[in-house]
Amino acid sequence: MSAPRLLVIMGSGETAPTMVTPHREIVARFGGNPSGAVLLDTPYGFQENAAEISTRAIDYFAKRVQLSIEVAGFPGPLAVDPRERSVQPTAAALARLRTASFVFSGPGSPTYALSTWRGSVVPEALADKLTQGGAVIFASAAAVTIGRYALPVYEIYKVGHPIHWLDGLDLLTPLGLGANCVVIPHYDNAEGGTHDTRFCYMGERRLRAMEDMLPADAWVLGVDEHTALVFDLDARTASVAGRGGVTVRRRDHSQVFPAGTRVPFTAFAEAARDEAHQTAAATPAPSEGPRDAMEPAEAAPTRSPLLGEAARLEQGFAGALAARRSADAVEAILNLDRAILDWSADTLQTDEPDRARAVLHSLVHRLGEAASQGLRDPKELLAPLVEGLIKLRAELRTEKAYALADRVRDRLIAAGIELRDTADGTVWTLRS
Repeated sequence: MSAPRLLVIMGSGETAPTMVTPHREIVARFGGNPSGAVLLDTPYGFQENAAEISTRAIDYFAKRVQLSIEVAGFPGPLAVDPRERSVQPTAAALARLRTASFVFSGPGSPTYALSTWRGSVVPEALADKLTQGGAVIFASAAAVTIGRYALPVYEIYKVGHPIHWLDGLDLLTPLGLGANCVVIPHYDNAEGGTHDTRFCYMGERRLRAMEDMLPADAWVLGVDEHTALVFDLDARTASVAGRGGVTVRRRDHSQVFPAGTRVPFTAFAEAARDEAHQTAAATPAPSEGPRDAMEPAEAAPTRSPLLGEAARLEQGFAGALAARRSADAVEAILNLDRAILDWSADTLQTDEPDRARAVLHSLVHRLGEAASQGLRDPKELLAPLVEGLIKLRAELRTEKAYALADRVRDRLIAAGIELRDTADGTVWTLRS
């Protein structure tokens, strides 16, 4: 029985808790045991921490996905270890790539990956995988390389080079998934805060200008962060999973396929060709389907899942502290610590874990301040004494010892305890 043929594009979060389920579902397609899994390390092969990125990815797949994956060992000509520098994969690296039925690649530089892979046997090996059997999972930087044209993210956004396009691997056209496609991960990125970092940090202004440089029939396939687009080349279907959606954009028009959508695998290319944006060719899931991006929709998430979880737990912590529930406050801190640990394998290099840790540290500090003042309700602590004195005052009044009863009342008031006599007895409150 031949291996299933899957092309998976992930917008981000490829080694984060959000993508555990899509990874497991892919592995399950191979009966839970793909015949070899390989991490194509080229996109980040030039980085000083390349070995650390590989280790974190291996740990993630082993612990969260229950998949044993090995590094391809093709870091490229700028590898940190001079012994690994090569413009062509070694025989061992090529053997791993050709025999693996599960090939994963993710963070790094699209430009470096393309410059290394171009002229090598890697594109052919990937194309053979998709034709003969296997899963190719490309995320983040690696995902940029899939289309006919590729976005030089760092060169434009970080270095300040003039806008331009690179030639991509164009894995989509031979599979019948659409020609002249540009794959843009991190499509709904919102890290900029005060400036537009959607569309893989390009923003609307830059992307519009770059679209004018493309052929008239070129189109954008945008994959939101923490979202997976799965092309099943055997069933000829495509499905969207995760927390966002997939957008087909052609110049001024966009059409969104939200998470949960299942369509024929040609639906995206057809949507790009259909200037009227009709969706007759699509057969979405009953509850959801593609929609025009110009129609009202829920606001896109403004923070990452990790920071969103940190905010939720911080709110729960504040509520627990206000209610003097120390155990719940401690549990919120522990849950945040566990969330940060779960995200520690994520190979995407952002400051989000540091920001979540800053929230964690602030919660510990706030708990310490609260503990120094005492978290138990003072009224609960004072109740036995106050109730006893109220009872004594009532007895004195019964015995007509009003002067002594008033002295008891006055002493309680001086201590911040207000008394109010009612038909049902005396009630007391503690002044702040």
